[in-house]
Amino acid sequence: MLIVVYILLGIFIAFMGMQYLMVLRSKRNKGKRVGQVGGKIGRAIASGGKAMVYFYSPSCRACKYQTPVIDRLISDGHKIHKVDISRDMATARKFGVMATPTTVVLSGDEIVEFLVGAKTEEKLRQFLN
Repeated sequence: MLIVVYILLGIFIAFMGMQYLMVLRSKRNKGKRVGQVGGKIGRAIASGGKAMVYFYSPSCRACKYQTPVIDRLISDGHKIHKVDISRDMATARKFGVMATPTTVVLSGDEIVEFLVGAKTEEKLRQFLN
């Protein structure tokens, strides 16, 4: 019985460690410049100013919570670009996205903030203002 507890504890610790490392690795993208990106996102980067890019996946549970928040912010007139990584993995790779949901705040072509996981509407509004 004790072996089962140790195995489960080991699996839990490994899972949490992987999550922590993924977030740390994603934070290293902060301050980097985004390469050539096409479409609306590329035009937004080229025009300068502040923009937000939201990466999601239809199969992601956290995205089902986060996407309506993003849609409300878009309907309020904020400059947010949604990228479904199941349809556009190339763009996600250029930004260094490793998990969904991920929200990237840009100032021109520089990554100002790299947010992994679901965030509250208030926190996202802080980065948009």
